[in-house]
Amino acid sequence: MASPVHALEVSGHAVVQDGDTFRIGSQVIRLNGIDAPENGQDCDREGRSYNCGAKAENKLRSILRNGVTCSGERVDDFNRLLSDCVADGEDVSASMVRSGWALAFRKYSTTYIDDEEVAREGKRGMWSGAFIPPWEFRAAKWKGNDAPNPACPIKGNINRKGVRIYHTPWSRSYARMRINTGKGERWFCNEAEALAAGWRAPFR
Repeated sequence: MASPVHALEVSGHAVVQDGDTFRIGSQVIRLNGIDAPENGQDCDREGRSYNCGAKAENKLRSILRNGVTCSGERVDDFNRLLSDCVADGEDVSASMVRSGWALAFRKYSTTYIDDEEVAREGKRGMWSGAFIPPWEFRAAKWKGNDAPNPACPIKGNINRKGVRIYHTPWSRSYARMRINTGKGERWFCNEAEALAAGWRAPFR
């Protein structure tokens, strides 16, 4: 879900969270029209597994190394500005898809289908082997969790500095997180609920 806001333009140094999300200052940006593999997602190449989520994250970090300018008119349920972004004169979403480290998010946009075809034909990035589309990976992880209440699998962790961070079932750190309700940690049913309670997503 997305809500309209006044047109907003943000530019500067980007702190990358994953292959399609980053921060500029306090503003979290979600790239329009694409979906990249999650940080904890593995793909296959020549029979060997590798962390394609980390590859996508590193690719985005490389694209944004000289700064980025983003503009958007909608925010999603997680208060991320859904944005079209330009870095070094190039459309960031198109660059990610053409490199093979993100897919055209057809559910929401058909803008980057041609870029995806270029990556597929060139066997670039994930297309050099086998992979599960990120949206299918998330759905499988959500269903396959071992939470006390399977409908509420998000882990609300409090780190040593007292920072409240939530971890989805597809997060890189999810498996090693343990919830201690005695110190205020808790489970959430969705990300919007976690945000409303004062938790944030991990920056990496």
